[in-house]
Amino acid sequence: MTPQDDKPVPSPTDGEAPLTRRDAKDTARKDEARLENAVETAGGAVPPPAVPATAAALGAGPAPESTLMQRIMTGNALVAFLSVVLSLILGGLLIAVTDQNVARTSSYFFSRPQDMIGAAWTAASSAYLALFQGSVFNFEGDSFVRMIYPLTQTLTVATPLICAGLGVALAFRAGLFNIGAQGQILIGATFAGWIGFTLHLPAGIHLLLVILAGMVGGAVWAGLVGLLKARTGAHEVILTIMFNYIATNLVLYFLSTPAFQRPGSTNPISPQLDATALYPPLLGPAFRLHWGFVVAVLATIFVWWLLERSTIGFELRAVGANASAARTAGVNVSKGYILAMAIAGALAGLAGVAQVSGTEKVLTSGVAASFGFDAITVALLGRSSPWGTFAAGILFGAFRAGGVAMQASTGTSIDIVLVVQSLIVLFIAAPPLVRALFRLPSPGARRARKGGSTTPTPASTGAAA
Repeated sequence: MTPQDDKPVPSPTDGEAPLTRRDAKDTARKDEARLENAVETAGGAVPPPAVPATAAALGAGPAPESTLMQRIMTGNALVAFLSVVLSLILGGLLIAVTDQNVARTSSYFFSRPQDMIGAAWTAASSAYLALFQGSVFNFEGDSFVRMIYPLTQTLTVATPLICAGLGVALAFRAGLFNIGAQGQILIGATFAGWIGFTLHLPAGIHLLLVILAGMVGGAVWAGLVGLLKARTGAHEVILTIMFNYIATNLVLYFLSTPAFQRPGSTNPISPQLDATALYPPLLGPAFRLHWGFVVAVLATIFVWWLLERSTIGFELRAVGANASAARTAGVNVSKGYILAMAIAGALAGLAGVAQVSGTEKVLTSGVAASFGFDAITVALLGRSSPWGTFAAGILFGAFRAGGVAMQASTGTSIDIVLVVQSLIVLFIAAPPLVRALFRLPSPGARRARKGGSTTPTPASTGAAA
């Protein structure tokens, strides 16, 4: 026995006498002996020591090797992927229901059900196979150029979707619902087209001015929305809807004036852009893919850097998370609104440049097609992240490029592509529905498991509110 064993230790109860360390050791030995006797009497093994409640409260949580799987199962990326899969399944069911062979075999389903099931599988699989061949790889092509041509078409169509989707996603991160990408694409294409067919400059300089003009046009058009919201408090949804209508009719008016209309023509179409104002082909003249796709990749890298690595991006995300808290912390919220919309418009303007200087090579009233509205879906599917938006843009580009081949090859209406896209939006907007269908844990369950207790505390309840 050492001298320290005689030192008193604090008693758990104020009314009891102080205990020495030797008394405490004796008590512990007696408890261990009673435990071993009880286990031997029951005929079992010694159970592992229980984890104190305080350890669980301090975040002991699950084993480290299960953390990655938990993050995958509760992450938004898996929900987005399953939303696409579920939409494709439902789209396949619609293809099967409207197929003539399925309708014919359904008349004797109860006698030979395998005929109807086989016809349904053939209808859906052949349609999706044609969609794949028309958008990714045509393994029936007689040359390598024909085999990879569908992929280049997908990337060509995806270029304006990526640029406009990045603009919508950036505005989302700043707390702004920008649905005015359609008008911003039109104005950007108008500025770029006018520079392209009016000025005659050397190669390189001309294209650079066209790109800058398109970005400036989109930035000014969207910046006006940010300015009105910052100064008057007007809602950006109403503003962008009105600006879309104004842009559409403004372009129609421009194309009816001598300054924009092609000489000798009464159609609303501009003169051809100079060759020096066009994006060069990226893989040669056999493909429509141009260097605008490289610009879209660079724009994705820029948006990622802006949001994740810059002070401006941090302030924009702070405004989007809680404008009042950001204002209290010293962030200029009004400036954030204007800057976010201006950058978003510049990105949408890049989409207009890709159309007028890369794909169409002329300015028309339909140069924007429906890219501005599809960009909203792309940003939603990409969870407003730059690389997620990039991937979603390529996916929707594949839908648009492969839909034509699917209709030509199998007779399936191209409208089924729009149905699948709409279903993706539906499921993306309702993550609890997707998690319930596939029995996925919710993100809140992972946080509660990591905390060691699912019992809400006053602090957690207040934070959730």
